[in-house]
Amino acid sequence: MTRTTARTGGPARVLLAPDTFKGSLSAARVAAHLAAGLRRAAPGVVTCELPVADGGEGTVDAALAAGFAPVGTTATGPLGEPVATRYARRGGTAVVEMAAVCGLAMVVPSRETALAATSRGLGEVIAHALDAGAREIVVGVGGSASTDGGAGMLAALGARLLGPAGDLADGGGHLGGLVDVDLSGLHPALADTEIVLASDVDNPLLGPSGAAAVYGPQKGADPATVAELERGLAAWVDVLATGGVTGAVAHAAAPGAGAAGGVGFACLLLGALRRPGVQVVLDLTGFAGRLAGADLVVTGEGSLDAQSLHGKTPVGVAAAATAAGVPVVAVCGRTALDADQAAAAGFAAVHALTDVEPDVATCVAQAGPLLETLAARLVTDAPAVARPATAPTRTEHA
Repeated sequence: MTRTTARTGGPARVLLAPDTFKGSLSAARVAAHLAAGLRRAAPGVVTCELPVADGGEGTVDAALAAGFAPVGTTATGPLGEPVATRYARRGGTAVVEMAAVCGLAMVVPSRETALAATSRGLGEVIAHALDAGAREIVVGVGGSASTDGGAGMLAALGARLLGPAGDLADGGGHLGGLVDVDLSGLHPALADTEIVLASDVDNPLLGPSGAAAVYGPQKGADPATVAELERGLAAWVDVLATGGVTGAVAHAAAPGAGAAGGVGFACLLLGALRRPGVQVVLDLTGFAGRLAGADLVVTGEGSLDAQSLHGKTPVGVAAAATAAGVPVVAVCGRTALDADQAAAAGFAAVHALTDVEPDVATCVAQAGPLLETLAARLVTDAPAVARPATAPTRTEHA
């Protein structure tokens, strides 16, 4: 729909493109609360709610908010239990999210879970999408519980992993006993399917910068467990290479192979194209088209800090918006960025819930109302948004 904006004398248009506030609000709820607060602070403003993500938690929700259809299924959880999950589908494209089926949030991290966790459920969801006719699979891999090199995922897609006594049990802790891999039974539709690995992680599979060493500790692995997982991943690569799998060693060393405990490696074996997660999601949600005529973009996430500067959603949104000449303001639960870091990231201003309520626990529990209060400050940052209304307040949804 075409309409004038504050730039041309009509009502201002604000594009709300936040990520999830983890542990508090989904991206869609963050956008809704911001819209409500803006409408009160600046009557006449036009808000467009476009929740986004970076390939991790919330990726499927972002696709659904952009018009994809939900597809429900049951798959194997991180420790082998069945879990109800869903993915997003539009035409021949399916968006699957590892965090939604075998994610770290589903376990209490320990040495035992670090060794046992599997990526099998992700493969089962991908197989479901393939069986339903999808021929482009976007795989969001953030928030994984496993460090199994994607072996579980490939097993669910038809690979057979053998140990000394027969089929190998799931989990990175068993990979050290791998003696043979048979990929001849892989799902036949993979041959004509485009796989997109949505991940900002550029770690290789093995070594001091690899999946086990860097990400194992946050999944419950102590130093001895990290070493055990590393040996298993090395055996996984060695058996694949010895068995004649083309490019196994090269893929293990490639940027992104260490994503999601090595699921990146398995995706690369299947010919996946690796792209930054936030760019993939912005494309899926039609972000560029939504920018047309916007006077301001508001983005954010729960914690805005140094880690955010390395490919996280707010910085990706800021880069796309500023390239189009649209100013960007960030909102967050709390921030560790100084003014120079924020400006370098492309933010005209950063507002945190802790600016309104110093108690972090209260910010988590009352994030919605606090975001609505915070929205009034956005108007101060962008005076054009508060110009006198020439049209009724309205809200657009993706």
